[in-house]
Amino acid sequence: MTTGAATDNGVEAGASFGPLNQVDAGLLDVGYVEAGPSGGPAVMLLHGWPYDIHSYVDVAPMLASEGYRVVVPYLRGYGTTRFLSDKTFRNGQQSALAVDTIALMDALDIESAIVAGFDWGARTADVVAAIWPDRCRGLVSVSGYLIGSQEAGKIPLPPEAEHQWWYEFYFATERGRAGYDKYRHDFAKLIWRLASPQWEFDDATFHRSAASFENPDHVAIAIHNYRWRLGVAEGESQYDELEKQLAEDPPITVPTITLEGDANGAPHPDPNSYSKKFSGRYSHRTITGGIGHNLPQEAPHAFAEAVIEVDAY
Repeated sequence: MTTGAATDNGVEAGASFGPLNQVDAGLLDVGYVEAGPSGGPAVMLLHGWPYDIHSYVDVAPMLASEGYRVVVPYLRGYGTTRFLSDKTFRNGQQSALAVDTIALMDALDIESAIVAGFDWGARTADVVAAIWPDRCRGLVSVSGYLIGSQEAGKIPLPPEAEHQWWYEFYFATERGRAGYDKYRHDFAKLIWRLASPQWEFDDATFHRSAASFENPDHVAIAIHNYRWRLGVAEGESQYDELEKQLAEDPPITVPTITLEGDANGAPHPDPNSYSKKFSGRYSHRTITGGIGHNLPQEAPHAFAEAVIEVDAY
């Protein structure tokens, strides 16, 4: 299914969230914003790298106006989210981020929610839906089924595809870690431009999100995430059983809508390659109008409509 974007993808940093909240959840003191009635059906909106909660600055009020309780957390390594202990390993592997989401839902007394995301957030949402379907009432995932494994990461891709992952190989080196640490804002802005080549974001929009990269754990989490995927960094044993399940490409049984922008410049799979991973009610939409990787911020109406529709499945 192909649909047009409901808004222009030229964006100014005019919109803003309400007050920022903090709550202890699992290993973290999580920074998050909340909108809508506290008794409404819950929606968890998960951002990616190198982005932040402001990817949902327009989506959240749309959903709140429809009666949803909307929760938008900073992932580990972003914004005001902090580890409760200095001794905790700064782990960026997929299962750890999913456990964070479940812990946050527990802390906020959310039994089940629609879980939606893009980039890291989409992968996290996929994991939650696959492993804890009883906690996930529905799924909206940009770029579809993104669950991976270290074994899958060992399989070489054609040169053109490998070229798209240049930053993953850069991060595998100490020079890459140091370079990202030194130039994290320049690096992030480059990724924004490459991943969304037709998105005309202004400096204020970028800097509003880039402030979240000053988190003291940001570089460690980002580097570990990509090194773990390549198999050049170890994970933690406490997540081994989850990763074993995820390596088997578990089907996702909850109602799902996948989305893709027609101008996504980031590496992403063809929708036909993952449609059979979703065994429940499922549909896919391509959002047209020059929409890139940061789909919820570039096409907020289309994203919000997908959340509302999947809730009715």
